Amino acid sequence: MNMQPLIIAFQLLTRIPIPVDVESTPQNRGYSILFYPLVGAAIGGSLLLLASILPTFPVSLQASLILVLWVALTGGLHLDGLADSADAWVGGMGDRERMLEIMKDPASGPMGVTAIILILLVKWSAIVALIESGSWMLLLWPPLLARTLLIGLFQTTTYLRAGGMGEELSANIPQGAATAIQILILGLAIYLGVHWVTILILVGAALLFRWLVVHKLGGITGDIAGAMVEKMEVLLLLLLVLLQ
Repeated sequence: MNMQPLIIAFQLLTRIPIPVDVESTPQNRGYSILFYPLVGAAIGGSLLLLASILPTFPVSLQASLILVLWVALTGGLHLDGLADSADAWVGGMGDRERMLEIMKDPASGPMGVTAIILILLVKWSAIVALIESGSWMLLLWPPLLARTLLIGLFQTTTYLRAGGMGEELSANIPQGAATAIQILILGLAIYLGVHWVTILILVGAALLFRWLVVHKLGGITGDIAGAMVEKMEVLLLLLLVLLQ
């Protein structure tokens, strides 16, 4: 069995040290997207493991440590995409080329910093609410389902950075397997207790996000993908607090 796509997925989406050299071929990159949900499950499982050993800590401290681990596991990868996208969305003033240029700038502007602060604040508050309600095990789902929805975004949307690894990934996704994995995981989430209304709203939000991005830019970049992960994670946290 070829494990290289799995390793590529973990090396790209996390800071978990996997000191293994891989052959980063276009095909391996394309197949790596099939393992994005597994990466999300590993992140979510790590959050649950930490939460399980913190019950004697004050709730606010538990939430803070869980959030720190969450960010550390990804190295802030998706937060960086969120910040760049926020700067582009505001600073680009609706001009497509200007928006794409802003996203290439490694520096974060005031809107990017504000977006990071606000999304982390909402995540922290939702984690507190889940802990207080005794539903902290639901923390498995936001990292897992957000990365599952990412498969559909890459499947159906043009990648705008020519020659980038994202373009290779998009062009080599095994379509049938990718679709089956999304259906399987979303169905499994419902079977294991995530309310079907929660899943319906989450999928609808992902489709709306894609429509807005295509309307403004005509496609996606890595920053846009990262922003989607962060937005789907925080939305699902809120839905888990309000609807479960």
